[in-house]
Amino acid sequence: MRIWSVSNQKGGVGKTTTAVALGGLLADRGQRVLIVDLDPHGSMTSYFRYDPDSIESSSYDLFMHKGEIPEGLPASVIKQTSSQNLDLMPASTALATLERQMTGQGGYGLVLAKSLALLWDRYDYALIDTPPLLGVLMVNAMAASEKLLIPVQTEFLALKGLERMVHTLTMVNRSRKRELPYLIVPTMFDRRTQAALMAMKTIRSQHAKHVWQAYIPVDTRLRDASRQGVTPSAFDPESRAVRAYQHLLKDLLMAAIAEPRTATG
Repeated sequence: MRIWSVSNQKGGVGKTTTAVALGGLLADRGQRVLIVDLDPHGSMTSYFRYDPDSIESSSYDLFMHKGEIPEGLPASVIKQTSSQNLDLMPASTALATLERQMTGQGGYGLVLAKSLALLWDRYDYALIDTPPLLGVLMVNAMAASEKLLIPVQTEFLALKGLERMVHTLTMVNRSRKRELPYLIVPTMFDRRTQAALMAMKTIRSQHAKHVWQAYIPVDTRLRDASRQGVTPSAFDPESRAVRAYQHLLKDLLMAAIAEPRTATG
């Protein structure tokens, strides 16, 4: 299993859309894909028509066993989506209480890694949607992952979130045996606006080694796909954004050939 996290310390940058779009494209290729919602807001869960306010079993359940994971638990919380080969581990809004519950307690940083290890032979890929803040959930995602994708909306305020995210990653890497590779993905790019052009120029000049050289354009078809509860590629495989995500996936798969698999498995 290859495990990628999609993360940023600013919301509204295309994090959930990126995870769903890439997961859908992998599933279209016949890969067995699990998308994991660790965000208490539950945007990915809501995308596929589950209610994070009332769902009975979710990723929250993984954290209720003092860092130990009962063997059948991860599989029991998985839900189907509208796409073949694409499953969902949904979120519950109760995830928002974890920080308070676990204050002063250790052993919770590897809960997700241990859970995915129990699903290792069931899936080819896992994509994790994280909350937009540093805490036990983001740390779990990073600890489980072999690659981090950082979607960044091409506008000024989003650049501040990117700086915080890179700083967080630097801190996390100090505690890892191997640095977590990351790729900055410019999103919601509108070449008609000066603000987007300037933001793109700043991203590429300040993060040249880690930024994807293409971008995800503004595309209302992404919103239409979420309204229908289907992946972007299932809704409109020829849309501009889907073609861009296909390009991104191709680059990620080429890079993955040269990268070792995560030690979780």
